[in-house]
Amino acid sequence: MIYPAYIHKDKRSAWGATLPDFPGCFAAADALDDLPAAVQEAVEVYFEGEAMDVPAPTAPDALPRGKAYTGGQWLLVDIDVARVNPRAVRLNVSLPENLVQRIDAYARTHGATRSGFLAEAARRAMADNERAA
Repeated sequence: MIYPAYIHKDKRSAWGATLPDFPGCFAAADALDDLPAAVQEAVEVYFEGEAMDVPAPTAPDALPRGKAYTGGQWLLVDIDVARVNPRAVRLNVSLPENLVQRIDAYARTHGATRSGFLAEAARRAMADNERAA
């Protein structure tokens, strides 16, 4: 789906994107060309573990205005909402006990949960595979 993103760049800073359809969701990238991918990632993280519906995009003629939206410009970004799934699915997997203990310890020291760690590890493995293909 095509969503509006308000983009801006201050001197000596990365490109920033504010996403009015996802309150509190922001993205940043050093290069403008990298901003759409950063927006996709930010939206996926925004919904991770949350039980909320994906909103419809704001129409261009209804975009917010005001002080918060000066000095930048609007960009329409294609967000793959199929990759956004806020509803968690419970599943049963079997892993060696020592591996589970190591996963739990790693997740705990990095402020994550076991499920969050495993989901992120799976995402990274699949992204690495896609890049290699």
